[in-house]
Amino acid sequence: MTASPASDRNHYAVAESAHAPKHVAIIMDGNGRWASARGLARSDGHREGVKAARRAVEGARDLGLKYLTLYSFSTENWRRPAGEIRDLMSLLRQFIGDDLPRLKDEGVKVRIIGDRENLSPDLKALVRRAENETHDNTEFFLQIAFNYGGRDELIRAARAIAKAFKSGAVGVQDLTEESFNSFLDTHGVPDPDLVIRTSGEKRISNFLLWQAAYAEYIFLDVLWPDFDAKLFAEALGEYCRRERRYGGVGGAG
Repeated sequence: MTASPASDRNHYAVAESAHAPKHVAIIMDGNGRWASARGLARSDGHREGVKAARRAVEGARDLGLKYLTLYSFSTENWRRPAGEIRDLMSLLRQFIGDDLPRLKDEGVKVRIIGDRENLSPDLKALVRRAENETHDNTEFFLQIAFNYGGRDELIRAARAIAKAFKSGAVGVQDLTEESFNSFLDTHGVPDPDLVIRTSGEKRISNFLLWQAAYAEYIFLDVLWPDFDAKLFAEALGEYCRRERRYGGVGGAG
């Protein structure tokens, strides 16, 4: 992938900032509304959303990020019509099937986070394939949140901790924030510095509830299929201008 002169400048501006983020998470919202505004089927909006996801991965790397997490399908999305769910599952198959060879060659490590228990056997196999084939890559880390919910993740972590207590593998005194992190889907990955949500909605929608405790949030009015490198760079520029205090006192006192 070759960066354009504009993305070169954006990369420099972000990478040289003392507050440059390393991990950005995105709530990709607005595919259906994008399609409806154009008289198209919702499935058309989701297909355009996949294209925007590809642009986001490329843009993140151009901008000097190391980690990107994309919220693609939530535990609540099962309430959608069956036809739309089939389309979304098909798009995940297509995304991994079509993009995996390139991601692998470009040094991208892929992880799928979320509950896998009720996924179809072929999707489970596809998820394992994506993770296994990119396991040793280190250039860039891509997390895809699929069948993911923040509360569900915390419940699954609590169950795993309870089993560890019961077996004697972990004692009460051993439970710290660091050890708790090891039971989460995102273990080994730094918390996001910035969470971006598109579509104009100002909700966190059960996304990375533990991990985003100190993240900055930016809400964009643009619908997800229209998200591009320019908007990505502008969001990161806004992040770099913010003062992060983590509960302390800022420079102004």
